[in-house]
Amino acid sequence: MTSMAHYPVAIIGAGPTGLTLANLLGVYGIQCVVLERNAATVHEPRAVSIDDESLRTMQAAGLVQTVMSETVAGYGSHYYSARGRCFAKVQPTEEPYGFPRRNAFRQPVLERQLREALARFPHVTALFERELTSFAQDEHRVTLKVKHDGGERDITADYLVACDGASSAVRRTLGIAMSGSTFRERWLIVDLENSPVTSPHTKVFSNPARPCIALPGPSLTRRYEFMLHDHERDEDFLTDEMVKHLMDTHEAAPESRVVRKVVYTFHARIADRWDDGRVFLAGDAAHLTPPFAGQGMNAGVRDAFNIAWKLAAVTQKRLGSGLLKSYEPERRDHAWAMIGYALDIGRVMRPPNRLAAFAIEWGFRALALFPKARDYIAQMKFKPPPRFAEGFIIADATKAHDTLVGRMIPQPRVRDAQGRDVRLDDVLGDGFALMVRSPRVAAVVPLLQSKPWGDLNARIVVMGDHAPAGAVAAQELSPNPRLAAYNDHVLLIRPDRYVAACVKVDELEKGAAEIQKLIRGTF
Repeated sequence: MTSMAHYPVAIIGAGPTGLTLANLLGVYGIQCVVLERNAATVHEPRAVSIDDESLRTMQAAGLVQTVMSETVAGYGSHYYSARGRCFAKVQPTEEPYGFPRRNAFRQPVLERQLREALARFPHVTALFERELTSFAQDEHRVTLKVKHDGGERDITADYLVACDGASSAVRRTLGIAMSGSTFRERWLIVDLENSPVTSPHTKVFSNPARPCIALPGPSLTRRYEFMLHDHERDEDFLTDEMVKHLMDTHEAAPESRVVRKVVYTFHARIADRWDDGRVFLAGDAAHLTPPFAGQGMNAGVRDAFNIAWKLAAVTQKRLGSGLLKSYEPERRDHAWAMIGYALDIGRVMRPPNRLAAFAIEWGFRALALFPKARDYIAQMKFKPPPRFAEGFIIADATKAHDTLVGRMIPQPRVRDAQGRDVRLDDVLGDGFALMVRSPRVAAVVPLLQSKPWGDLNARIVVMGDHAPAGAVAAQELSPNPRLAAYNDHVLLIRPDRYVAACVKVDELEKGAAEIQKLIRGTF
C-alpha cells in the first residue's frame, strides 16, 4: 500500500456485509480495498442462520457451493409449551428463490470462506490490522487516514462503504443517529460444540418462566438463548453451575462442550439516514435487528447485494451517480419490516405470563385447523417479502399489488442451451438481463439489441427451446405461476435479481421510452 493509494471503493469492516460486498465487486471487476482493524475475521460464534436470499447472493458471488458445503440446509422451528407439547411447526419446504428458506451455519466459517475467496480477484485488496482514524470528503473523493503498525497513511476512494458494525465509527463521525429502541430483556447466549441432537430443527421453549431457544448447527454445534428476568443478575447466570443446570434441563447432550457464554441486550434500531455524500452505511452500521428471526446478518447481505451493482455501474460510468440515491429508499422499508418481523417472532417465543402463553398456544392450534392458515405458518409466508415501491424501477400500473416489479424474481430450475439442469440465475449472468416470454422472439430480440435497451448491456434470455442470434435460451423444467403471469412480456432484471420493469411485447416502443427515462434519471 503506497502513501496515497486510490481505489474506486473502500470498505470499512471485514464482517459478512463487507466481505460479501468485496466479493461481489470482485465479480463485477471493480477495484476495491477492505480495511479491518482486527488481525483476522471472527473466531467466536455469532450469527447462526443464513436464508435463501443470502444464499442467492452467494450464488451471484460464485460461492454458493462453498458456503452450502458447511451448512445444514432447510431446518425449521418447533414451538413447545411450558408443558412440553409442540403446538406449532414452521418447517418450509418451498424454495421460491432457488434455495431452502432457512439454513444453519457458523459465522466464523462463512467469514473465512468469504475472505479466502477474495484471492480470486487481483483487483480486490484486503488489509487487516488497519484502523480508520479519520476521513474527509469533497465532491470528487473520500480521503481516509489509516493507522497500521504505529504509522499512518492516506488512502483515497471514490466511495466509502461503512460496514463497521453496531458501534460504527463512520456513522458516529457523520453524526447520524439511530432511531428505535433498546430491549429491556437480556439474553444469555451459550454456544456448544460436540452436541448431538435428535432433530435438525430449532426448538422454541415458549415458557414464561424461562423462554429459551435451542438452535442446532453444522458439525454438532448448538446454540442456546435464555431470557433473563429483570431481577436476575448477569454474573449469576454466567457461572459454570448455572449454565450446566440450564443445559441439563433443556435437552442438551451430556457430552456437549461450552465454547462461549455471554449476556446480550438486543436492539431494534435503524439509522436516520444511510448516506452522506460519497459515504454509505451498510449492515449493522445502518440497522440493528433482534435475533429472534435470524435476520440480522441476512439484512446486511441484502444491503451488500443492493449497493454492489450500483457502485459497479457508477464507477465504470455505465450509469450516473444518481443511481446510488436509490440505495436507502430501496432498502430502508424492508430493513424496518424485518425488524418488526423479528419483534413479532419474539413475542411468540417469550410470552410474558401464563395467560399470554395459553392464548398463543391455542391460537396456533386453532389456526392449524384451517389448511390455508396452516400452510401460511408452515411455509413462512408471514416473512415480509423483499419489495420496494421506488428506486431503480418502472412502476407497473397494470398488475398493481401483485406485480413482480420491485420484487426479487423467482428462481426456478431451467434447462440451459447445453441441456444442463441449472438455476435461473446461472443463465441470467452477472449484469442486467432481459427475459423474453413470448412466441414472437424473432421480432422482439432485434428490438432489444437496439437503443435504449442495448445501453444496459443486458443479456437477452429467451424462455423456450430456442433463441435467435444474440440471445440465450432457458427452458423451465416445470411451470412457475409467478412467471407464467408474464407471458408475452419482456422483464428487465437487475443484477441483484430484482425486476426493474415488465413491458408487454405490444408496448415495446412505449417501454423503450420509459427505459430511456430510467437510465437518464440516474445522472
